[in-house]
Amino acid sequence: MPEKTFKLEIVTPERAVLAEDAVSLTVPGVEGSLGVLAGHAPLMAELAVGEIWFRNAEGKIIRLAASGGFMEVEGNTVRILADTAERAEEIDVARAEEARKRAEERLRSQSAATDNARAEAALKRALNRLRVAGGD
Repeated sequence: MPEKTFKLEIVTPERAVLAEDAVSLTVPGVEGSLGVLAGHAPLMAELAVGEIWFRNAEGKIIRLAASGGFMEVEGNTVRILADTAERAEEIDVARAEEARKRAEERLRSQSAATDNARAEAALKRALNRLRVAGGD
């Protein structure tokens, strides 16, 4: 018997990232990971920086790096409105590595001009992108 699916849509302010059928979904909620299957109860959740992954109708696992946003589960549709979202294969590893180095350098500098919260957020995003791109 085929597995039940739901429609998954992920969009950012710049583009529609994907729209396809999914069997299961895991997202990084601000209070911990959230899982979704077909028939899930209605839900609104704030997302944190982290990995979104889902299994599509063909059984393939798709991984994305996201940097926050919101998820809505309604009927048999899940909509993710992400600040940013990139599929693992779209991530420019060299660029992510440079962003990691810059953020670490800012945090080490201890300069009064350094916005530590902003540098920590940049470091978290870069590390997430590297983890998702590397398949870890």
